[in-house]
Amino acid sequence: MTSTAKIEQNAVFDRVRPPYGSVLDLIGETPVVELTKFDTGRCRLFIKLESQNPGGSIKDRIARSMIAAAERDGRLSKGGVIIEATAGNTGLGLAQVGIPKGYRIVLVVPDKMSREKVQHLRALGADVRLTRSDVGKGHPEYYQDMAEKIAAETPGSFYVNQFANPANPLAHETTTGPEIWQQLDGDVDAVVVGVGSGGTLTGLGRFFAKVSPKTEMILADPAGSVLAPLVKTGRLEQAGSWTVEGIGEDFVPPNADLSLVSQAYTISDRHSMLAARDLLSKEGILAGSSSGTLLAAALRYCREQQTPKRVVTFVCDSGNKYLSKVFDDFWLAEQGLAERQQHGDLSDLVARSHREGGTVFVGSDDTLLTAYGRMRRGDLSQLPVLDGGKLVGIIDESDILARVDGNYQGRWQRFEAPVRSAMTSELHTLQASQTLDALLPVFDRNEVAIVFDGDEFVGLITRIDLINHLRRSR
Repeated sequence: MTSTAKIEQNAVFDRVRPPYGSVLDLIGETPVVELTKFDTGRCRLFIKLESQNPGGSIKDRIARSMIAAAERDGRLSKGGVIIEATAGNTGLGLAQVGIPKGYRIVLVVPDKMSREKVQHLRALGADVRLTRSDVGKGHPEYYQDMAEKIAAETPGSFYVNQFANPANPLAHETTTGPEIWQQLDGDVDAVVVGVGSGGTLTGLGRFFAKVSPKTEMILADPAGSVLAPLVKTGRLEQAGSWTVEGIGEDFVPPNADLSLVSQAYTISDRHSMLAARDLLSKEGILAGSSSGTLLAAALRYCREQQTPKRVVTFVCDSGNKYLSKVFDDFWLAEQGLAERQQHGDLSDLVARSHREGGTVFVGSDDTLLTAYGRMRRGDLSQLPVLDGGKLVGIIDESDILARVDGNYQGRWQRFEAPVRSAMTSELHTLQASQTLDALLPVFDRNEVAIVFDGDEFVGLITRIDLINHLRRSR
């Protein structure tokens, strides 16, 4: 064996260890990767893959820390109930750590969280309570207020309160910080973080203040959050709204020591999503929306530097939790976050353009079961019927129901009937050149708008599409 081959073999076996006693033993000690496919100016940019934790996010660290602290001081005893308000990942960490220990987990989650996170939580066995994401602190349906109320009414419960729990920043001060310090050979010029609960900022800020006073803490904040403007101006502004999950706040969490921040960047949802997608396409790293915010801010910081620096940021969680959002072209278009050519006509409202290959459709010879399956998979209520690229009809849920309803005997045969037996073939169509006013009579007839450009089928417009357009046009 050549010396090169021996070195490569040793490098592989350095990552191979004996079996672990529990999946919880895999929390922490996550790898760091240098990003080489981005323009980082004079700097070197590293990214710590917190997505490699067993729960898929950096929040596994604080979940283990906060549960252990509560057990030590008696706030959490055998058979207790753990209650928390969470954007998803802290809840996943709490369930990952708490359920094997025999605790019941109740989580209050804002309704803007991705479907994958909610499904993951419920699959773990957590009791998930969805609440409104469009209300602020002090409202009874605000997720933190709601969780606190549930805890007060639940005997034997422990309200985690990650936003003020000192075991949260302690986890990063004692594990995440020392790991970065060791992995980067004690040479770190800047750490780029976001703030959800504030634990990462405060814990890392405290650690690096002790071991490396030169290390700057850089805040990456979604546009609409109050934190970056507060750092820049000293004024607490009114919060807006943002799509990125897990970071950004409409208040300053008690755990967030903003005095540690040297510089703050406000990042739009569009740039966050683009950065997350670029991270996958350029570096092969699948990361979530908040990681896109951090990466976008880190790249801005790097490109502004006049001297070489070593900068580190995070993949806060895995992009597997956002496949139906960040990595769904149609969802991005619906949210107005995609770079999409605008025509200034009704075609701009078509979420799934036939021109771009986005239309979900059936043929007239397909079965009703096929049509039903495509509606379910696409979360759609109606489908255009196309034969040879030509629109010949439209079929919706009520058409299928009317055709298959009846006695149980023969029901499956009715599902095997062709789409043409149930579709509507007398179609009222609109031209793309018509105005928005032309949509209202269509919706008044409880129909979906069928849009053509001359003889070319463009796509469908629903009420939700119109609402999305009006929301984006404010």
